[in-house]
Amino acid sequence: MADLITFGETMLRLSPPAGSRLETADSLDAQVGGAESNVAVAATCLGVEAAWLSKLPDSPLGRRVVGALRAHGVDPVVVWDARQRARLGTYYLEYGAAPRPTSVIYDRANASVTTVSADELAVGRVGDASVFHTTGITPALSESTAETTDALLAAAGDADTVRSFDLNYRAKLWSTDAAAAAYDSILPEIDLLFAPIRDAKATLGYEGTGERIARALAADYDIDCVVVTLGSSGSLALVDDTVVKQGVHSAETVDAIGTGDAFVGGVLGELLSSQNRLQPDDAVDLLTADRVEDALAYGAAAAALKRTVAGDVLVATRSEIEAVLDGAADGISR
Repeated sequence: MADLITFGETMLRLSPPAGSRLETADSLDAQVGGAESNVAVAATCLGVEAAWLSKLPDSPLGRRVVGALRAHGVDPVVVWDARQRARLGTYYLEYGAAPRPTSVIYDRANASVTTVSADELAVGRVGDASVFHTTGITPALSESTAETTDALLAAAGDADTVRSFDLNYRAKLWSTDAAAAAYDSILPEIDLLFAPIRDAKATLGYEGTGERIARALAADYDIDCVVVTLGSSGSLALVDDTVVKQGVHSAETVDAIGTGDAFVGGVLGELLSSQNRLQPDDAVDLLTADRVEDALAYGAAAAALKRTVAGDVLVATRSEIEAVLDGAADGISR
């Protein structure tokens, strides 16, 4: 039984070598990545059992996604799309070098996941988990994914599974007005919210400091715990009317893609790991100030390590994450 269940799209990422342009590159590196599966992978680095729900084409590309996630310790619980036109979404990542920015080109329209319905998925797995997590990317993909997101959140609520959500606004998927309308419907169903400050401002119109935005989100939508990420300034969480703060760790950046997902996975992974370390018959409230403060620290360390790893997903161990926390991660390990 998985501690963490996530739901969303995972794509094939194609990247030319650093310094090459897409229009002239003669080779592309292939990776697998998607926000929700990235979170699941990061959580498994901390010893958490995680599963990912989705719909994939019954094809070599779909099987590649499943194989990659299994290799990282995540249980892919998927619906196979056997239609002749079934397809996997892809995206192209071109690494930047100042003053040229890194750029992303999506080719994800009509991917198999856009036709998913809750009736197809193993909804019972959501009720058996401690946490269900998804992001604002998923309801943006299609009407079907939006309806399925609502259904899975409802199932999690009925089972007292903690419902976790990351705003994760993507301007290439929908407008700020469309995102705001969707968030307005989803957020009252959420227990734990991850809100990048830029997304909260751009889509929901909040202004002010991270703490002010956290308090406004918690009050407006009755959310138990709001985590606001502040970019290079770190993060803060509001829980039990208490604000806890976390800075960032310096890191040499090999690949920044997936850093936010690693942070979320590190937070959820440590919350669930701390729960699992207690006796099974103990009553556990995941969302207390002390637990969330510890979890933010693990999230920050996981995010720093992700920046040192190529690809979308964090590849690390608990001991490596804790070495960052202890300040013992520099130099050469012999």
